[in-house]
Amino acid sequence: MTERATLGVAVIGTGRMGADHVRRIDAVTSGARVAAVVDVDAERAKAVAARVDGCTAYTDPSAAMAAADVDAVLIASPGPAHEATLLAAFEHDLPVLCEKPLTPDAASALRVLEAEQRLGHRRVQVGFMRRYDPEYAKLKALLATGQLGRPLMVHNRHRNAASPPFFTSSMLISDSVAHEADATRWLLGHEITAVTVLRPTPSASAPNALQDPQFVVFETDGGALSDVEIFVNCGFGYQVQAEVVCERGTARIGDGHALVTNMAGRWGGTIAQDFTDRFEAAYDHEIQTWIDATRRGEVTGPSTWDGYAAAAVCEAGVRALEDGGRVEIELVEKPALYA
Repeated sequence: MTERATLGVAVIGTGRMGADHVRRIDAVTSGARVAAVVDVDAERAKAVAARVDGCTAYTDPSAAMAAADVDAVLIASPGPAHEATLLAAFEHDLPVLCEKPLTPDAASALRVLEAEQRLGHRRVQVGFMRRYDPEYAKLKALLATGQLGRPLMVHNRHRNAASPPFFTSSMLISDSVAHEADATRWLLGHEITAVTVLRPTPSASAPNALQDPQFVVFETDGGALSDVEIFVNCGFGYQVQAEVVCERGTARIGDGHALVTNMAGRWGGTIAQDFTDRFEAAYDHEIQTWIDATRRGEVTGPSTWDGYAAAAVCEAGVRALEDGGRVEIELVEKPALYA
């Protein structure tokens, strides 16, 4: 693709995440403009498009992709709609940033993987934005130096103040722990081979029938263990923390001590209340990096393979949650396209 001065992006899905990306592309990042927005709710799409100069509202993703001023696609619709939208983007051979999950299950993710292979080149970057967070990036860089020795364990904590009313017990795995699945694979350079989910007594703050919190353990093909405390009704805020325990030391991120106050006989800081607050810089950097690479005709970042692997891990995690015990994960052979 010839580099354009300004990339025309179609944003598919104008809910909370999609609308935030529209704002980001329009007001924060450079090198791109929102040329189109798509939503099954025509009035919502029109309302979002009206806030951006030169933006057209659609209800059909394929119609938006066929528009002459659309050069790339950002998918922020619900996960079950992703497969069809991705396959349509492949028909137009358009580069895509797809919010996680790539698709909701391993079988559909594998179909997308196979379709992209038939194109013969990568088209998809998956929206695992933690890879673009400054703290996670520093942790990854430190591990890459080898100063701490071989990673042995990763301890993850993922807490939300309160869960949405539609949240189910399995969504703690598929919608939340999906991030830790990718972060574990990325930080360690390992594939996850098995998952176990332990279920403590639910918190009194959890809505009826919601198994919250949960304790998830990943085993990897590099011999490391990674555990995740997922607690989506902790009540006090949004926290994401990770500590890697290595042979010669440890490294931890997410303590949130960028600002500490001392006043009136107390010291302390603040706790983010929302993921868009905690990871605002990560989202900004992720979208800017995607825009820059797309304008160069390149595809970088988390791949369709990463989306497929995370889907397989989460699928196994849901089985472990529902049936108990340890569930092994079997991935297809990794294609050369993603080597």
